[in-house]
Amino acid sequence: MANEASRAAYSRRAVEYIDLLGSMHSVHPSDLQIVSTWASDVEGHLIDAGCGPGHWTNFLATQGLTVRGIDQVPEFIAHATSTFPAVDFALGNLDCLEADAGSVGGILAWFSLIHHQPGEIQAPLREFNRVLKPGGTLLIGFFEGSAVDKFAHAVAPAFRWSVDAISAELGHAGFDVLESHVRRTADQRPQATVSARRRNAR
Repeated sequence: MANEASRAAYSRRAVEYIDLLGSMHSVHPSDLQIVSTWASDVEGHLIDAGCGPGHWTNFLATQGLTVRGIDQVPEFIAHATSTFPAVDFALGNLDCLEADAGSVGGILAWFSLIHHQPGEIQAPLREFNRVLKPGGTLLIGFFEGSAVDKFAHAVAPAFRWSVDAISAELGHAGFDVLESHVRRTADQRPQATVSARRRNAR
């Protein structure tokens, strides 16, 4: 979550959000395949950064991964903790993770960076780079567009990114892009994913 206004907006609509999007039943099959394939190559602990209601965190745990879900919205963490009691969840800020440098094998940032201003997105990306071990990987999900532009998201103002633009930001933050996927359907905003690996050199 990019700021206090976004956090407050999600808190107000947490019940509605959980009902609509808080389970794996709402996940598109191609997203499930992308995340599953990426996660199968992660070595070491994993962070679900901006975990929301926790369904993706729980899914990753069921795949045998050691994973922690982090979110700034107390209502999401309360729901996740009660719904998935065997999984580790905590309140946290994506710009300042409570994790040691080089301690994490993978980070999933599934539509959790969409509210960051373009001039602010380096903060979480560099923090992800800090906590990932050399060769650790990051998977980002986001709304895709031909340029970086602001739009009226249902909960709080958000930003579309082109794959090239987000890839450039990842490069500046010390990542090498591995692959990207774009999905455009008639009934949804275009969506994209980019996976990247932390460079070995600090």
